[in-house]
Amino acid sequence: MTAFDILGDPVRRRIVEVLARGETAAGEITSVVVDEFGITQPAVSRHLRILRESGFASNRQSGTRRLYSLDPTGVTEARHWLDTIEAFWTGALDALSTELARQNQTSRSSDPASTTDLERT
Repeated sequence: MTAFDILGDPVRRRIVEVLARGETAAGEITSVVVDEFGITQPAVSRHLRILRESGFASNRQSGTRRLYSLDPTGVTEARHWLDTIEAFWTGALDALSTELARQNQTSRSSDPASTTDLERT
């Protein structure tokens, strides 16, 4: 699965959002997801496993608690993919910005109401 396959699921996206705030106990993640999505604890565990296996989450034991945190590996994969297409959008948006500024300048210079009193004298 690609990073976007992983993030395509709203439950996994929500878990990633929770983990982005910092290390979180599995029980807290489960409470949030069960309350918001109405799924079972085993379903949440499956989503957490998918996130671990795909590099979006890591975990550690702390006594009887399992603590999860965001793993930058999966996020980096998604970011790299976005970077590959960002140049296309950046160029297109820069060109649009230039054209809008040109049109704005043209409409101001042809509108007599936009001239100041000093320009009229």
